[in-house]
Formats: sequence, C-alpha cells, structure tokens
Amino acid sequence: MNFMPPDFAPAYPEIFLLVMVCVVLLADIAWGEKKPYVAYLLSQITLLGCALITFGTSVPGVVYTFSGMFVDDAMADILKMLVYITVATVLVYSRAYISVRGMLSGEFFSLALFATLGMMVMISASHFLTLYLGLELLSLSLYAMVALRRESAAATEAAIKFFVLGALASGFLLYGMSMIYGATGSLNIARVTEVIQGGVSNHAVLVVGLVFIVAGISFKLSAAPFHMWAPDVYQGAPTAVVLFIGAAPKLAAFGFVMRLLVEGMGAMVADWQGMLVILAVMSMMIGNLAAIAQTNIKRMLAYSTISHMGFMLLGFIATDENGYSASMFYVVVYILMTLGTFGMIMLLSREGFEADKLDDFKGLNRRNPWYAFITLLLMFSMAGVPPTVGIYAKLSVLQAVLSAGYIWLAVVAVLFSLIGAFYYLRIVKLMYFDEPETDAPILPESDVKLLISANGLAILAFGLFPQALMALCAYAIQQSI
Repeated sequence: MNFMPPDFAPAYPEIFLLVMVCVVLLADIAWGEKKPYVAYLLSQITLLGCALITFGTSVPGVVYTFSGMFVDDAMADILKMLVYITVATVLVYSRAYISVRGMLSGEFFSLALFATLGMMVMISASHFLTLYLGLELLSLSLYAMVALRRESAAATEAAIKFFVLGALASGFLLYGMSMIYGATGSLNIARVTEVIQGGVSNHAVLVVGLVFIVAGISFKLSAAPFHMWAPDVYQGAPTAVVLFIGAAPKLAAFGFVMRLLVEGMGAMVADWQGMLVILAVMSMMIGNLAAIAQTNIKRMLAYSTISHMGFMLLGFIATDENGYSASMFYVVVYILMTLGTFGMIMLLSREGFEADKLDDFKGLNRRNPWYAFITLLLMFSMAGVPPTVGIYAKLSVLQAVLSAGYIWLAVVAVLFSLIGAFYYLRIVKLMYFDEPETDAPILPESDVKLLISANGLAILAFGLFPQALMALCAYAIQQSI
C-alpha cells in the first residue's frame, strides 16, 4: 500500500492555534498568579499569528485535504479572518470586566481559543464528521465559559440550561446526519451532493434527516422556535461570555449552514427553503414582540439576536449567490453591532455593579456625551435607521428575498422591523431625555476607549460606504460555490 501523507498546509492555522492553547495553559500555570495578563497577551499573539498564517497559506481556488474532510477556499479564509478580529475585540472589551470579577485566568482564555478552534474547523469542514467535531468543540467550550463564575447561581443555572438544550440539539443534528448517511451511503459533503443529484430511491428518509438537521442548525443560530436557551443564557452568564457567544459563533454558524445546506443539501433546496421561511417568520415575530417587554438589556438583546437571525435566514431563502452574500453581509454587520453594544454594557459596569438594566442607560448623555453618541449609532444601526450600516444589511436581504418572488415575506420582515425599532429607540430616549441614576465616572482603559470609538464609527463609515464590505462578501461566496 502506498500511503500518501495529507497536505497539512490548509490546516496550519488550526495546528498553530492548538499548540498555542497548550502554551497559554502552561504559561498560566507558571506565571498566572503573579502576572495574570500573560494569558491575555499570549491569546492576542495567537490570534495575530493565526491571521498571518491564514493570509500566508491562502491560495486561489478550492483545496481539499485529509481525504476530502477539510476544505480551504476564499469563504473559509475570509470567515476565519473575521473570527480572529471578532475574538480579539471581545478579549480587549472583556479584559477589565473579567479582571475585577476574578475571571482573568488561563481558563477563560484557553476556553475562548478552544472555541475559536471549533469555529475554524466548522468553517473549513467538508465532511459531516469534521462539521460535528468543530461544532462540539465550540459548544463544550461555551458551556464551560458560561459556568466559569462558580459562585454565581444565575451563571450556573444558565450553563445547565445551555448544556441540556445544546445536547438535545446535537442529538437532533447527529440523528439527521445518520439518516442522510443511511440514504446516501456517504458522510462526505461533495459525495452526498452527487448521490442526491443522481436520485435517491428513498427520498422520504432524506427529508426526515433534513428536518432534524435544520432543527439542530436552528438551535445553534438561536432561531425560533429553538431559541429558548438564548434569553436565560444571555441574562445569567457574565457579560464578557455573552459577548463571546453572541458574536464570533454566528460567523461559524453561517459557514455551517453554507457547508451543510447549500453545498451538501443544495439539491434539496425545495425542501429546506420552506423550512427556513417558517423559521425566519417565527424568529422575527417572537424576537421583536418579546423584546418589547424586557427591562433587562441583556435579555432584550437575546430576543433582538433571535429577530436578527430571522433576517439573516431571508438571504438563504433566496437560494442564489446574491442571497448568500447578503446573509454573510448581514452576519458581519450584526457582529459589528453586537461587539459595540455589549462593549458599552461592560464599559458602564464596574466592580460590584452590572449595567444590565435599561435604567442603567438613563442620562448617559450627561455622564459622557461621546459614549451616548456611540450607543446611539449602535441602536440606530440595529433598528435599520440611515445613515448607519444596519439599513444596508436589512435592504440587502430584503432585495434578495424580493428577487426570489417572496413579496409577502419582505412585507412581513419590514413590519416586524418597525416593531423592533421601538425597543432600540427606547434606549436612545433613556440616554438623552432621562435623568441619570448615578454620576459614577466612566473610565475605560485607553485601548478600550479607542476600540469602542472605532467600533461605533465603523457603523457610520460602512453605512456611508458599504460597497467594500458587500464586495468582500460577494467575492467569498462566488469563489466558494
């Protein structure tokens, strides 16, 4: 037998990250108590190294390795670069918050890096097994991160709910994959596509498998009616962990949907398109209506996320390149908004105080006009108010769904978007027209101050000049399908 060793080059970023996670853990054991920032600095260096390796090893076209289980293409490279930037930003925003709460340790950073590795594997998977391995590595890391504050009853409760419901969703996904395997005889995504296109004798088995797969994906996206974990986890978990859960994994989930539904089950588009229509409408309805009643801003943002995922699914319903690139653009814009919003919540929090109530934003303009303006930009973007980039994100998916002939769905989306504008603009009203409940100074570190300002201004800049980001998303999809 001639054994051909696999080409490791496409997986160099993942290999480097895995080695560096071990280094972070060992460094924390050696110097963690005396120098707690060592793990933080090593984590940022790791993400920078991954970005350089990804850039250096990227090649035109599509490259498969590990017997077709791992793929490297333009979409994978761009999504990975966005994941590195997102995770690095999360760590910068979180540093002061976790430091005063006793969470600035190697455990937090190693779990964040393990979760990042899971996302990278999901993005580059071209086989059902690698998809599932990446998903579980991400999920298990997130469960542990939610439970990091062992003395917090709310965090422990959130972690248990997250774990139990996550295990159920993983079971759905595995059962769906096993049905697909039973009908096609393969776990390789490219081979599954060939078999389905060639005609399968038992189409009913495929459809049942597809239903379970879509249910599992919906849980990971926190799309209704599989959203029940999100509000409790967002409210109970430490804000730094909520920011991590709400940001980078959405990029991996987008890649997961692209690999599994678009590339793997593309021939069954007529079956899953209808399922996504139901998920999108339910997500927009439940997310926007439930958010109105919330007084806890983290819980409100959880329902907001559910509605945003409904909007993101509109692009997939279009089932063409424009639709997929519109969905990718929406995810990137959503992450930009999420980073800034949770960054502001952590900025207003201090030792012994969590700024997680809507009333904590009262009179922010009098306390600090600049941060009030940044928050205003973020809320306007989430509501889809010009000239912020949120309006283009919504327009791009609406245009895609209109081109697919779903006029009624676009009308429903606009109506729910109008309802959603209420609870975003309510925060603007609290900041500018109400009296502050405290006069505690807001004193972030200089790098956080610079980054959150850049984050807010990026919302405005991309709103005025969205073409570059749209073109990047379109390029990623065109080169990969």
